[in-house]
Amino acid sequence: MKNHIATLPLSEGHFLSRLLRDKAGNTLAMIAAAILPVMALMGGGLDMGRAYLAQSRLQQACDAGVLAARKRLGTNDIGSSTSSTTEESATMAMARASMDTSSLSSQVNEIGQRFFNINFRDGSYGTTNRNFVMTLEDDYSLHGDAEVDVPTTIMGLFGFDTVEVKVDCMAQTNMQNTDVMMVLDVTSSMNYRNPDDTISRLDALRSTIRKFYTDLETARAAGGEIRYGFVPFSTNVNVGHLLKDEWVVDEWEYQSRKLVLGNTSTTTETFTTYSDTLSGSYNTVVESQYKELKDADGNKYCDPPTGVNTYKYSGVVTNTVTEEVVGPPAGTKTTETIQGTYTGTYYYVVHADKMCTVYKRTYEDYQIEYFRITMPVYDSRAIWSYRPVKYDVTDWRTTSNGCIEERETYEIDDFNNVDLNKALDLNIDLVPELGKEKTQWRPQYPGLIFARKIKWDYSGDYSPKNVLSFSEFVMPSLAGLAFCPAKARKLDTMTAEELDSYLSSLVAKGSTYHDIGMIWGARLLSPTGIFKDENGGTRSRHLIYLTDGYTYGLDLSYSSYGQEPLDQRRWSSSSPISLTETIEKRFSFACEEAKKKNITVWIISFGIEPTESMVNCAGPGHYFYAKDANELNISFGKIAKTVSELRLID
Repeated sequence: MKNHIATLPLSEGHFLSRLLRDKAGNTLAMIAAAILPVMALMGGGLDMGRAYLAQSRLQQACDAGVLAARKRLGTNDIGSSTSSTTEESATMAMARASMDTSSLSSQVNEIGQRFFNINFRDGSYGTTNRNFVMTLEDDYSLHGDAEVDVPTTIMGLFGFDTVEVKVDCMAQTNMQNTDVMMVLDVTSSMNYRNPDDTISRLDALRSTIRKFYTDLETARAAGGEIRYGFVPFSTNVNVGHLLKDEWVVDEWEYQSRKLVLGNTSTTTETFTTYSDTLSGSYNTVVESQYKELKDADGNKYCDPPTGVNTYKYSGVVTNTVTEEVVGPPAGTKTTETIQGTYTGTYYYVVHADKMCTVYKRTYEDYQIEYFRITMPVYDSRAIWSYRPVKYDVTDWRTTSNGCIEERETYEIDDFNNVDLNKALDLNIDLVPELGKEKTQWRPQYPGLIFARKIKWDYSGDYSPKNVLSFSEFVMPSLAGLAFCPAKARKLDTMTAEELDSYLSSLVAKGSTYHDIGMIWGARLLSPTGIFKDENGGTRSRHLIYLTDGYTYGLDLSYSSYGQEPLDQRRWSSSSPISLTETIEKRFSFACEEAKKKNITVWIISFGIEPTESMVNCAGPGHYFYAKDANELNISFGKIAKTVSELRLID
C-alpha cells in the first residue's frame, strides 16, 4: 500500500493553515541539528583531556626510565665496553669513536624498562600498545621514545577509536668543570701483592686509574673540562718544580758533617748497612731480626761465610783552605792544602730480598765533625770526595732532588686549638713572602744529611750538639730513608698518553707519612691558595686519597721536617706522643682544612682496614676498603658515578 499525504482546499482560518504558518517548531529542529556537533566538541574535549593526562604521565615515566637507566649505565659500564683491557692507552683514546651506541646491555635496559613501567602501568587510563625504547647516543646521553594508544569515547562515533600519544626524553651525565686531585701512597709496600691478586698493588693502582680516567672522560659533557692532579707521597713529596723562586729560602741549615784534617792518630772501625733489595727501604723490625738470623751452620747472615769475596778500597781526602784578606793589600789570598788517607775492606751478603754490607775502614790523619751547616755548603759530591765544591742555595732547581722541607711550624700539644700563625705548614692557603723565611719552603739535600750519633749498626743516641768522631754515622739517603717520589702534578687536562706516561713514572719506596700527602693535595686543589689564579671559579673539587699502609714514622728518616730528633720542628724524643701519632693528628687536621675549601675528600684503604682517622676524614659514604684489585676498581667506579652529575636534557 502506497503511503501518501492528501491535498485539501484550505481556508485562512482552518487549523492546518494556522499550523503551517507557525514557526515555533524551528527551534527544536535547530537543536536537533546542533546536537551532533556539540557532542563531537564535548566528546573531543573529554577524550583529548584524557590524552593530555596520559601524555603528561607518559613523559614522567619516560624521564624516570632514562634517568634510572643512565644511572645504572653510569661511567663504569661505558668505560668497560670501550676496551677489553685498561692497559692500552690507544684503546682508551679511541673509546668515543669506536663504541657501538645503538644497543644497551640487558641489565641497563631492564632497569630503565622497570622504572618506566612503574610510573606508567600497563592499561593506565585504558591505554593500549604501551612501548618504551632507549638508545645510547654518541655523546653518551641516553635517549628514550615512549608511545601509547589512548581509547576514545564520543570521538569513536566519528571514526576516531584511539589517539596515539608519543613523547621523548634524554638523560646525560654532566661534568662541566671538575677538578680531581689524586693523592697516592707510593711507599715500599705498594710493591707487594694482595693475597687474591696476581699483580702488585702499584700495578693494580695504575690499571684502576687508567680505567677511572676513561670513565670520567666518557661522562664529560661537550665543552666541559676535567682537570687531573697527582701527589705521590711516602716519606716526602716532590713539589719543588711547582714552586716559584721567591717561595724558597735563600739559605738553610742542614744536619751534615765536614772533615777535620791533621789528626795524626789512626783509628779502625767496622760498620754494617742493611737494605731491602726489593724496595730499597729500611724496616727496623725486619732488619733487626734479619741481622740476627743464622744459616744451617750457625753463622749469622751478615758474617762472612766461606766463598764471600772481600773487596779492598782506599782513598785520599784533601781539604784546601783559602783565606781572602780584604786588605791591605786588597785581595790577598792564602791557600793551604792538607791531606788524610783511608783504607778499608768490605763484603756483602744477600739472603732472600735482604742484603747487608759490612765495611771495615781505617782512618789516618783526619776525623769527621758532625754539625749543623748553613748553605752555601759543600754539595753532596763533596761529602764523599771531600772536595770543597761550593754553591748558593738559590741553585736548588738543579742541585736539589725536588723534594722540600716544610716551612715554620711548632710542636702542637692541643690539636683542637692549632695556632695557624705558628703552624704555617698547616696553613693550607698561606702564600710565601719573599724575605720572610718562616713562610718559605726549603730544598732537600739528602746527600748532606747524617744522623748524629747513630752508627750503622743502629747503636748510639741522637746528639743535638756537634760531634767530632772517626765513626761513620747513618746517612738516611744511603739507608733508603730519604726517598723522594715522582714529581707531583698540578691540576690540568690530560690525554690518555700523558696519563700513561705519568703513571709509569711512579716508583714505590719509603715510609708512610700520611700528613704530607694530605697537606700538598689540599694546597694544589684549593681555590684560594698558592694557585688561586688557576683554581678559581665554579668547579667541582674532589680529593681522592689512597693508601695501603698505616702511618709509620721513623726517626732515622730524612723527612719534610728534616732529621726529626735533631731539628725538632714538630716532634722531639721528649714529646708526649710518638712521631707516628704526631703524623696522624696532623693528617686529620689537614683533612679538615681541605674540606673547609669546599673540597670533597674520598679515602680508599687498599689492602688494609681503614683507620678511625681515615673514616673521620672522609665521612659517611666517602671511604672505601678495597681488599684486592677488583674491589679497588669498584671503589673508583663508585666515585666516578658520584662525581658525574646526572641530569635531564630539554
